[in-house]
Amino acid sequence: MTERTVTARRVPPAQLAPQLRDAITRLNRRVRQARPVGDLTVTQLSALTSLVLAGALTPRELADVERVQPPTMTKIVAKLEERGLVGRTPHPTDGRQVILSATEGGRAVLDQFERARNEWLASRLAELPETDRETLQRAAEILQQLARA
Repeated sequence: MTERTVTARRVPPAQLAPQLRDAITRLNRRVRQARPVGDLTVTQLSALTSLVLAGALTPRELADVERVQPPTMTKIVAKLEERGLVGRTPHPTDGRQVILSATEGGRAVLDQFERARNEWLASRLAELPETDRETLQRAAEILQQLARA
């Protein structure tokens, strides 16, 4: 097996941006496809993830976070509630509102999805040469810096 030779070439930011965005989008799409067999949609999974990360939200807040209209979120939440993945509690100060939160079952389902995705990506990374994994480690650090900026 021959070692690959990497030649560094300077790429202007305007040219790198679409290449990087496309690569991230395609990898993200592929990782999302690596999930346990189940009938949760990507949208339902995203809403559940937002509830786990936020702790609890009103339906309107969840719709805003997910960038969907409230009637759409109502349907998503109804499906998650049917499966016992999301629960409702009364709003502490507004009797017209409810607070949504992920149930233990919802957290378990999300953990199962995350495990499947991580296992898929780890197996693909294991196929790469060590030098490529080191490069990706550095790239991950840089991407996290960009995301925080």
